Amino acid sequence: VMTTIDYSVWDHIEVSDDEDEIHPNIDTPSLFRWRHQVRVFFLTKQAVKKKEEMEEEKEEKHQTFMEKYEKQIKRFGMLQRWDDSQKYLSDYPHLVCEETANYLVIMCIDLEVEEKHALMEQVAHQTIVMQFILELSKSLKVDPRGCFRQFFTKIKTTDQQYQDAFNDELESFKERVRGRAKIRIEKALKEYEEEERQKRLGPGGLDPVEVYESLPAEMQKCFDDKDIQMLQDAISRMDPTEAKHHMKRCIESGLWVPNARADEEGEKDKEEGDEPQYEEVKKEEQ
Repeated sequence: VMTTIDYSVWDHIEVSDDEDEIHPNIDTPSLFRWRHQVRVFFLTKQAVKKKEEMEEEKEEKHQTFMEKYEKQIKRFGMLQRWDDSQKYLSDYPHLVCEETANYLVIMCIDLEVEEKHALMEQVAHQTIVMQFILELSKSLKVDPRGCFRQFFTKIKTTDQQYQDAFNDELESFKERVRGRAKIRIEKALKEYEEEERQKRLGPGGLDPVEVYESLPAEMQKCFDDKDIQMLQDAISRMDPTEAKHHMKRCIESGLWVPNARADEEGEKDKEEGDEPQYEEVKKEEQ
């Protein structure tokens, strides 16, 4: 007679997926949760590190490609006829890749910033050519070097819908380029203005142009005419607190530079009072 196995003998055994022994005073769920968090932390850290390494490798590959084929890419960007572009890519198939498209995009923005609008539009056309080839390769799931001829065949035929899609994307791309160029110009202008402002700052860290523009019109005229007596008269007619405030800002901006010479007759000069000097505000070109 076959005996039945009595599983009850194992009922008191607790099964754990952790091979470490846990002290009975330790909260087991909390310990497992903590260990899980540690594992997640290290896995995340490894994933981030791997991503950074991949980005660095990608950037290095891109830089190497640019240094090697920059002239060829620029030449492709200047081609105007479909047949010329197809032949050029047949001669230099290594150019059919993402790196070429990226370089052409940057080239377009650079040209727009330099106000070379016609050249930008020409290179923009070739940029969309490359992007359409890359998109076609994705849809066909083939190497782009193996399908660029199909793109030219398709774009040169009477497939009006495909041509319209190309032209729409081209116009949209040119608008994006203009937008990016505008942002870059505004950023460069802002940085330049800040650099110029830093150069102008007076001993107290104030901008003389900003201080000048904040002065009452009567005081501005004194600086415009370089008339010290007129300035002293204007100050004497002002509220003492307001006058002190404006003069303090003028000194801190370098707009007004008191003469602090001290020579052998220094004490005498101090009693009589040196005639104050001031500097003309450097006006920015409008």
